[in-house]
Amino acid sequence: MGRVMDKSKLLDRLQKLRVKLYEVAEARGSLTDPDVLAISEEADQLIVTLQRIQKLEMSSESVNEWP
Repeated sequence: MGRVMDKSKLLDRLQKLRVKLYEVAEARGSLTDPDVLAISEEADQLIVTLQRIQKLEMSSESVNEWP
């Protein structure tokens, strides 16, 4: 259950970063602004973490399907 909570928090954080990324990019008028890039990199790290969690969940489910 703890992993589900962590995943939920990570998804929430990712959504907030997406909004912030859009707002900062619009305000700065550039996708290459250092602040925009920093937010994008943080979002990328969260995405990788979420993908790892998903992979673990899928491998867990596969193990549990064995007779």
